[in-house]
Amino acid sequence: MKEEGYPEAAEVTVLFVDEDEMTSYNRRFLDRGGATDVLAFPVETLVPGVVPDPDPLGPPLMLGDVVISPSYVRRQAADLGVPFEDEMTLMVTHGILHLLGYDHVDDDEAEKMESRERQLLALVGRTRR
Repeated sequence: MKEEGYPEAAEVTVLFVDEDEMTSYNRRFLDRGGATDVLAFPVETLVPGVVPDPDPLGPPLMLGDVVISPSYVRRQAADLGVPFEDEMTLMVTHGILHLLGYDHVDDDEAEKMESRERQLLALVGRTRR
């Protein structure tokens, strides 16, 4: 979030859940079946690179929730032949970037998001598959 220009007081909730709960979230909020690796639930619709002005007298800027299924991510990492730590770091980064307005609906958006993921992961010594 710091690398995207957000204030230190900005908040994100990261919630780790089992696959049954992730399946429930996926069905309830996205009308999709089955578990998935990460879901993001932004509080506001943000635009990449545009940081909202927080009210200096108000509460911290709340960006939203990132929900991750570690068991799904562990299996996914094994299937892809990548370290679990790299895959988990990617999921946290991916979820937060969604909260900040990044998306991968079309190829151009996907390339922009994946490029930013690679840049951010490199800063912490991780790689993107």
